[in-house]
Amino acid sequence: MYAFYSALLALFLVLTLPYWLLQMMRHGKYRAGLRQRFGAVPPALAGRSEKPAIWVHAVSVGEVVASSAVVEALRQKFPFHRVLVSTTTSTGQKLAAQRFGAENVFYFPLDFAFAIRPYLDALRPELVVVAETEFWPNFLRLAKRGGARIAVINCRISDRSLPGYKRFRLWLPKLLEKTLANVDLFLAQTEADRQRLGEIGAPETRISVAGNLKFDLAPPLSPRIVASLRESFIHSGAGPVLVCGSTLEGEEGSLLSAFRNILVNHPKAVTILAPRHPERFAEVAALVENLGFRMWRRSLWGGERGSGEPLSGSVFLVDSIGELATLYSLATVAFVGGSLVPRGGHNILEPALYGVPIVTGNHYENFRDVVNFFASRNAVRIVGLAELPLVFMELIENGSERQTLGENALAALESQRGATARTVGALMRLMGGSS
Repeated sequence: MYAFYSALLALFLVLTLPYWLLQMMRHGKYRAGLRQRFGAVPPALAGRSEKPAIWVHAVSVGEVVASSAVVEALRQKFPFHRVLVSTTTSTGQKLAAQRFGAENVFYFPLDFAFAIRPYLDALRPELVVVAETEFWPNFLRLAKRGGARIAVINCRISDRSLPGYKRFRLWLPKLLEKTLANVDLFLAQTEADRQRLGEIGAPETRISVAGNLKFDLAPPLSPRIVASLRESFIHSGAGPVLVCGSTLEGEEGSLLSAFRNILVNHPKAVTILAPRHPERFAEVAALVENLGFRMWRRSLWGGERGSGEPLSGSVFLVDSIGELATLYSLATVAFVGGSLVPRGGHNILEPALYGVPIVTGNHYENFRDVVNFFASRNAVRIVGLAELPLVFMELIENGSERQTLGENALAALESQRGATARTVGALMRLMGGSS
């Protein structure tokens, strides 16, 4: 069964090889860490095998951010273990290296035995912690066979992924059930996620609800760009400020059209525009220029002030990684992207940390529980394309409504904290409380 799965995975990689090569050539994607993905253990890890490991896997930036407090807690609770973090994406790798040290971070191997075994032999993990829902059959099987206890934390089964899991269970029923049977502990975000885990075959006695780790986020340290922009806004009298984060293809045009309407009544308004994917930075920059907006690029920003080209009335393009969360603190109104197009939405908790009013589109399936909870608390405005310009204008013009929406967002976030403590407690019990 596992051999059949591995053969299918290999066939898939061969058939899609032109796509991966194209992505490498055009955008440099997947090139970073290629040797590690095929089982080459970094020397910094292979040479420190005298201590057992706790292996935390966080796919990308969102999972790294959400699991950071758990990683730090594990370091404190288990000082005689190495706590190591793997990621799949290069953006996640960079952020994890910044937070946990490059010597403790590596790329997750492909789900083949030849790529996984070198890591298990070198790290000897006693505990494997997987953030959200990365159910890799070979990895979980081999980690369990090697004696590791396995936990999946902050687990959610989205509206989009549930049908896929059910199809997989229909086509390869034994494989999915055996894969999930390797997991000792599932910590679901919500009761709905707990039920969905059971539906796809997870042993119900191993599932608990611990809450959403992302509610426990603390505001990150502000990079210099935040103070620099704030100073420039004050100096030039720029405002209001619309921060549009994690935008995807098909959204920027509508957002810029709405911004043009705002400029009619507020000629000193500014839009801070942060595309989700780095490979689209140049494409979005060209769009902004083609639509006739003055534009500053974060990568070229030098803290200009009083230079004859103030920020007021312009678009500030965030062509950088890891700064969006703190830039939300500058927002008069924040928009969270991936939601005007059917891509499932993105995390609205980052702007909520700063008590700013939040707008998101009506495609938020991947964050249904968070968005619905905020909506029930009058803590977010959900819009379609047609209402977007009007809602922006209403919030910009109505200070009282903005304040209420922002305060409600922060209160909603604060009311759901505590998942980190529950998660760490459950992991300690799984480890037997040993250190």
